[in-house]
Amino acid sequence: MSVYKMIEIVGTSETSWEDAARTAIEQASESVRDMRVAEITKLDVRLDDGEIVEFRARVMISFKFEGSDE
Repeated sequence: MSVYKMIEIVGTSETSWEDAARTAIEQASESVRDMRVAEITKLDVRLDDGEIVEFRARVMISFKFEGSDE
């Protein structure tokens, strides 16, 4: 049996939701080991004077606890 933890992170991009999600996952991979699943849970944008200035992707990431069996 294995045990997994879930964390929620938010990635941002000036160009797209896809880039925002990719940014979140790539950044998380620098400090979170053994990531298994990433689920996009919410997409939104930040506005300035009615213009989109930033795309945001909320991402749930699961990773395996160290020492947990596969």
